[in-house]
Amino acid sequence: MITFTPLSGAAHSSNATPLAYLLQVDDVRILLDCGSPDWSPEPSPFEEHPEHDSGDVPWTKYCEALQKCAPTVDLVLLSHGDLAHCGLYPWAYTNWGLKAPAYTTLPVQAMGRIAVTEDIEGIRDEENVDGEREAEPDKQKQDTDGTEEISAESPSFIFNPKRKFVSTTAEVQDAFESINTLRYSQPTHLQGKCQGLTITPFNAGHTLGGTIWKIRSPSSGTIVYAVNVNHMRERHLDGTVLIRQAAGGIFDPLARPDLLITDAERASVTTSRRKDRDAALIDTISATLGSRSSLLLPCDSSTRVLELLVLLDQHWNYSRLRYPICLLSRTGREMLTFVRSMMEWLGGTISKEDVGEEGTGRQNQNKRRRDEEGDEDALGALTFFRHLEFFPNPQALLQTYSSKDPKLILAVPASLSHGPSRNMFSDFAAVPDNVVLLTGRSEEGTLGRALFDKWNNSQRPDDKWDKGKIGSNVMMDGAITIKMNHKVPLQGAELEAHLQEERVAKEKEAAHQAALARNQRMLEADEDDSDSDLDSDADEEAEVRQALGGDMMDTDDGEGLTKQLLSFDIYIKGNVSKATSFFKISGSQTQRFRMFPYVEKKRRVDEYGETIDVGMWLRKGKVLEEEAESDEVKDYKRRTQAEEEAKASIREPPSKYVTTEIEIQLACRLLFVDMEGLNDGRAVKTIVPQVNPRKMIIVHAPPNATEALIESCGNIRAMTKDIYAPTVGESIQIGQQTNSFSISISDELLASLKMSSFEDNQIAYVRGRIVAHATSTIPTLEPVSSSTLSEDPVDSKVTVKRRTLGSRQQVALPHSTMIGELKLTALKARLASIGVQAELIGEGVLICGAGAKRNASSDTLGESVSVRKLARGTVELEGNVSEVYYMVRREIYSLHALVAT
Repeated sequence: MITFTPLSGAAHSSNATPLAYLLQVDDVRILLDCGSPDWSPEPSPFEEHPEHDSGDVPWTKYCEALQKCAPTVDLVLLSHGDLAHCGLYPWAYTNWGLKAPAYTTLPVQAMGRIAVTEDIEGIRDEENVDGEREAEPDKQKQDTDGTEEISAESPSFIFNPKRKFVSTTAEVQDAFESINTLRYSQPTHLQGKCQGLTITPFNAGHTLGGTIWKIRSPSSGTIVYAVNVNHMRERHLDGTVLIRQAAGGIFDPLARPDLLITDAERASVTTSRRKDRDAALIDTISATLGSRSSLLLPCDSSTRVLELLVLLDQHWNYSRLRYPICLLSRTGREMLTFVRSMMEWLGGTISKEDVGEEGTGRQNQNKRRRDEEGDEDALGALTFFRHLEFFPNPQALLQTYSSKDPKLILAVPASLSHGPSRNMFSDFAAVPDNVVLLTGRSEEGTLGRALFDKWNNSQRPDDKWDKGKIGSNVMMDGAITIKMNHKVPLQGAELEAHLQEERVAKEKEAAHQAALARNQRMLEADEDDSDSDLDSDADEEAEVRQALGGDMMDTDDGEGLTKQLLSFDIYIKGNVSKATSFFKISGSQTQRFRMFPYVEKKRRVDEYGETIDVGMWLRKGKVLEEEAESDEVKDYKRRTQAEEEAKASIREPPSKYVTTEIEIQLACRLLFVDMEGLNDGRAVKTIVPQVNPRKMIIVHAPPNATEALIESCGNIRAMTKDIYAPTVGESIQIGQQTNSFSISISDELLASLKMSSFEDNQIAYVRGRIVAHATSTIPTLEPVSSSTLSEDPVDSKVTVKRRTLGSRQQVALPHSTMIGELKLTALKARLASIGVQAELIGEGVLICGAGAKRNASSDTLGESVSVRKLARGTVELEGNVSEVYYMVRREIYSLHALVAT
């Protein structure tokens, strides 16, 4: 049985992000994606009367549901490397017990880590997200009183609804390093609790490494999870393998699944042509820079920004522009470094357009010139950004270029909710003739979505973004008020108060450590008193100190700690025993003779012999490893250690977080060009019926798009009617009437079966009797004897009629079952190989024979045969009895497995 529950990103939802779904196949719980919401929601600044804030943040229900189910998840599958699909995975992995094995492709792992790192660093530079994090464990400890462990199932489960779940950089690194990476079309047979399941990733398009997941279960069939798919070929990516335009159909391994989980976010959208969108983007950029103005292009940090960079770099090279392209991102340089190392995952047109495999001679000259200059990156546009410059923050950009210099600025994030893009917009929007160029709609409740709505509402009804047209830019006017978060250093009295608090905290910590050390010494002293063999060492050392008369010297070990070392002459100065016996005498003090100051250390032994000093062996092993290392490794470790020490020595000054409201007088222009790289309504309504799933679940869609796809599928006769569109938290159960059992076939019955080949399987009709043996826990299917067959309780009640003289006894005629799925395209190819012409003329109809010819005469139409494919596996063969009829029927039989019953 299959149970599907959307945690976020369900159908009939106005806010379809983030994406996170819980899929349960039998007793295996699978988490499909684990996206994060935008942590800085705000009302639209363009609304005069924004809606009243109810006090609940948008991510409350989602995070609470994910936190409760995270410890019980058995498998995690991530499909894309952006925040909407994997943004919350590091937090759930570290803090919510999501330790289940996770799988994705290598680019999704790398791009997801970069995207999450960029997001959390931008938020932490503006907000104090660790304050609540430090107070929460204390509250949990106080509530539980140390009597039980906190878990999602316990009644003491605590969830702070206003908390922002922002991970640290170390947590992000650890979480993404734990993910298992796969290649496209690489089937993986899972083990453990997931034993029996097979997962296979396929190319989804849209993002680098984007994945369509195929899940194969022996009891529940095939499940295909395909969200955010793009069938169009782009500059740096190939289209999805779900539909092969060259082959003219659906990719065979993904066709006809038992369950298809897909999104319908853009089912009601008609996207304009790619040629028109690229031209509008390039023309706007050229015109704005030519008028000595600048452009602000909000973008993401890892996925869709690659398509923009390739397009801009090609235009800069072709037009020989000298304006700078500025990328405001902390991780931009690292992102391109990873992309250069994953060139085998790229596709599209860059390898041909820029390398010079096809094109003009000037491209070949450019390639030769780059080779002469010693550049090793042969795939030009994606790895050779000559005009791109990186800046970690807006301050670094203003130090390099004046605000009056024309330039193109790509700033993260695309939502403008925080970070460099929001800071740049506050100064950028007030300058006339500047252009804010949006390439995505962003999430609900963000400044980026408010700007998109402002632009879309200003367009004519026929020019809106979902009508397949390119709209015009809009002149912004009026004033808006937005909140800005900053981190500023402390000064004056605040700085003194903060330093005083640090001193007090250090003193308390030092006192606490001293108390712990004192308690430890007392415990060790108690242990020494119980061991008579170890007492002599301490006594002898004490006598040596007493004999020296406190003659000691202090040394500093370099860590601020003072050690007391003994200082002595050649031999001990002190009292000389008058007794001549070497044995101890009764009394409080042992007699000593003149001797060199040496204290013999006794060997510590246990029941197995002398104890081993493990630290000594570890130190020796480390020394041997260091001696075996090469000079390059030693230099690398030396540099790495120096960098870490340099980072540790730079201490961030005490600072505070300040929130201010600023008023912006809008004077810039606003334009939206769709560069999201997703299927529109025409593609979705065409591809889904060709996939032809037996059951389908719609997710990640607003109400109008959900209804549009359901209505489109309902108009197709051969399309399934089992279509579900669950809301957030609603569970859908599929196959609850199906039960599976394990049974073994006896050798006698197996030898009597007549096998028929179908694809890679051997199929036969089985009839037998189930017998339970005491030696086995699995029942056995054995042959049914003739006596058992004759003992039918129904037949025993029927009165046997007398046979007429000369008549034969009635015998039931055997019948056959055809197993398989007829594909008209495959039948057409088989008929063409034997000389029978065939042509598809409509929905599920194949005309074979003379009727397939265009100039067929009426005399030859009698030799035509039509093959019609109906719903639920029914195939109709209609035509006159002729040679063509029998040839077509024979080929249809050969495409199926015939099982006699």
